[in-house]
Amino acid sequence: MFTVGLTGGIGSGKSAAAARFRHHGVKVVDADQAARIVVEPGQPALAAITEHFGKSVILPQGGLDRAALRKLVFDNPAERRWLEQLTHPLIREEIIASLTASAETHPAPYAILESPLLLETSQSELVQRICVVDIPEDVQLTRASARDANSVDQIRKIMAAQMPRAERCARADDILDNSGLLESLYAQVDALHQQYLQLAVHPQ
Repeated sequence: MFTVGLTGGIGSGKSAAAARFRHHGVKVVDADQAARIVVEPGQPALAAITEHFGKSVILPQGGLDRAALRKLVFDNPAERRWLEQLTHPLIREEIIASLTASAETHPAPYAILESPLLLETSQSELVQRICVVDIPEDVQLTRASARDANSVDQIRKIMAAQMPRAERCARADDILDNSGLLESLYAQVDALHQQYLQLAVHPQ
């Protein structure tokens, strides 16, 4: 199935764009959901994380304390690399399984892979086209800080760990400008949807 990778920095509005694609009946596979699945209780990855980081990253109910783990790894690049080496291959496998299942159970001309780390990982190899949701970095910081239960300093660390804005846009086939109103983003998605319908039938 023709698959478009949808990405952007933290707070850029990927979820809003993905929701609009869903509005058109497009199947969206969410890499963040895949990332949650591979560290669920009972999964080998959670056991490895517990052994490496200790019980401080585990909630009383037995699930992963994602906020605690995020703070640990973004304060320590070596620990972030360890976690990525463990989870990224597992996330990729889960994404492939979801895309395959989507092609079998959700008849549609194309699919969307929504992923914050599409370009930082080998996930980009799973798509035929890349769409970046883009906003200025000051707007990104303001929106992400207002939305997430993280400090501005923590958001800056997450942004620093992601691909620089200029490089991300340079690698895009399509760019959605989300610096304005939501209606503007939706109009851009609507136009791209029509383009992707054509590309799915007649790939360039």
